[in-house]
Amino acid sequence: MAITEDAPPGATERDPARPSGERPGERPGRAGQKGQEGHEGRAGQDGLESRRLSSPLILTMTLLLAVLAQSPIRGALGTPLMQSWMTVFVAVTVQALPFLVLGVLLSAAIAVFVPPSFFARALPSRPALAVPVAGMAGAVLPGCECASVPVAGALVRRGVTPAAALAFLLSAPAINPIVLTATAVAFPRNPEMVLARFLASLLVACAMGWLWQRLGRTDWLRPPAHGAHEGATKGETFWNSVRHDTVHAGGFLVLGAMAAATLKAATPATWLRTAADNPLVSVLALAVLAVLLSICSEADAFVAASLTQFSLTAKLVFLVVGPMIDLKLFAMQAGTFGRGFALRFAPATFALAVAGAVVTGTVLL
Repeated sequence: MAITEDAPPGATERDPARPSGERPGERPGRAGQKGQEGHEGRAGQDGLESRRLSSPLILTMTLLLAVLAQSPIRGALGTPLMQSWMTVFVAVTVQALPFLVLGVLLSAAIAVFVPPSFFARALPSRPALAVPVAGMAGAVLPGCECASVPVAGALVRRGVTPAAALAFLLSAPAINPIVLTATAVAFPRNPEMVLARFLASLLVACAMGWLWQRLGRTDWLRPPAHGAHEGATKGETFWNSVRHDTVHAGGFLVLGAMAAATLKAATPATWLRTAADNPLVSVLALAVLAVLLSICSEADAFVAASLTQFSLTAKLVFLVVGPMIDLKLFAMQAGTFGRGFALRFAPATFALAVAGAVVTGTVLL
């Protein structure tokens, strides 16, 4: 009689270690492998998610560090240098923010609800006359730099002569009512700055339009085949444009206010006086600063007004150059009309903007 060990129920018919339905001598099937791999994958993913930092945890850790380091932070903010920096930064930001928001709302409404065909019907057929009319349209229809580039691209696609579209591109963010009102608020003791900014910007916009009409080539200008928000409803396009432009322009406003506060508080006064006392250096310094800061035109007047060491003509150069050519505008122009266009258009605009502002400032200021 054979001696056998006790086996659990069902073990006489199949291997207890073998999954149900598997024949003797057969390797584990793919289903079993997939199930095991899926279980291991889920377990690993759960482990990664458990170790991943969430946003509330990051915020809690940041607040905890701020509480622990409040004494050094309070000491650093209490220094005269930081108090001066914070005063300038808050003043520039608070003064400029309402104009920025209003400008973004109006520019989004124009870009969405005013059909580009309206401009094609309103402009004269002769390019030489269409350029100044399009330039003056910028004074009637407000729009910031972020909106003027796509609107100009839409104008070219709808048959508007490129010279007129480019004149509108340059004038709209520089001489619209929101910008001129902000300039008047920023320079209450120098009301002539409003007129000087209007005339210099309009002069440069028309000059660039006529220059393009004279020397420009069609193969340099390559507008996109369709709009950036094609397929969306007007309401969706409006609010998407508002959100995008507010965040985009607001970020540049904060950077500009920080730069202005740093120049005001941290830069030695002797350096600023040396640059401001030399007319050529002051003009070139503020022209380059306008390109680098890339401040929205609805807010740049408050930054310029805070640079008290510089002359009114140098500040005018800052106000004329900034809305026409800066880093973000160069990127937007290259993306809308092509890199070849931007590489030719930007240097010419910079040179004419500086020259036009200097001439206008010499006459009026």
